[in-house]
Amino acid sequence: MRTVFFDLDGTLTDPKPGIVRSIAHALERLDRPVPAEEDLLWCIGPPLRASFVSLLGDDTDADLAVGFYRDRFGDIGLYENEVYPGISALLAALTEAGWTLHVATSKPHVYARRIVEHFQLSGYFGEVFGSELSGERTDKTDLLAHALHASGAPLADSLMIGDRSHDMIGAANNGLTGIGVLYGYGSREELVRAGARTIVARVDELGAVLDALP
Repeated sequence: MRTVFFDLDGTLTDPKPGIVRSIAHALERLDRPVPAEEDLLWCIGPPLRASFVSLLGDDTDADLAVGFYRDRFGDIGLYENEVYPGISALLAALTEAGWTLHVATSKPHVYARRIVEHFQLSGYFGEVFGSELSGERTDKTDLLAHALHASGAPLADSLMIGDRSHDMIGAANNGLTGIGVLYGYGSREELVRAGARTIVARVDELGAVLDALP
């Protein structure tokens, strides 16, 4: 049984409006300068608290910022999102071909599951693995270790697909093959440096890459 763990943000869905607007909301609540939306794109993918530490310059108000972010994101931001074209067809084809699919995201699972259900993708996935609101398992290495154990996925026949370095590093640290995608928010250089085995530019290339695997 072959298994794929999919990242969520930047891989299955484009969450840009909801994430950057919720970050801006948090910074406004803290009376801090708000960068332009394009200057916040690097925050899509990495653990949220770490991004706020970078934005704020230290961790003094990072937890408060995360709380303000969630105030908006939990009601509004998570729906300011859209599924990348071709993803539903890809998931249907993989399911038909016998692949087992799971989501593995640094986003808290309470949000990730709502997003997957909202966009009617839940039928394709066995489990939606995410972090805890407490911050546990925001690191992709820890998250994938948990997901592998909980799902019982065969390590030799499992893959991680994502758009950021954290996905590829987490995959490598758990002995998984990492496939990077360029239609999300990571660059080719970032993915190569993080150890991606294969990199694709478009959703429609993923199916061909997976079909070609031995």
